[in-house]
Amino acid sequence: MTKEYERARRVASQLQRELAVLIRDELKDPRLGWVTVDDVDVSRDLSVAKIYVSTLEESQLEATLEALKSAAPFLRRELGKVLRLRFIPELRFYRDTAIESGLRMTRLLDRIAEQEGRKDSKPTGSEGESDE
Repeated sequence: MTKEYERARRVASQLQRELAVLIRDELKDPRLGWVTVDDVDVSRDLSVAKIYVSTLEESQLEATLEALKSAAPFLRRELGKVLRLRFIPELRFYRDTAIESGLRMTRLLDRIAEQEGRKDSKPTGSEGESDE
């Protein structure tokens, strides 16, 4: 792992922690619901940070993303006060689809297990007789 990549990872982790606190404590926008900063991906040159967020209510997500987008300049200024970086990355907010993907995979696996359970519960001619 290169030093450049390692630094980007450390900055991403620090951004995630600080943004979560700033969003919770400093933003008073009524469009914001309960927001979770799930992941931050920082470009290698530290110029752009992609922030992946989720909300408890799916219906609030678009309004939340708009509120965060409009608050980005404020958040950058506040990050500049607490982070020791020469340049604070541009903040871009995105919907986190990892949770949705995980839930979809879990439902698919449950459905497969259910179907397999039905197959196992049906006795077949010779297999059912050999157990006795």
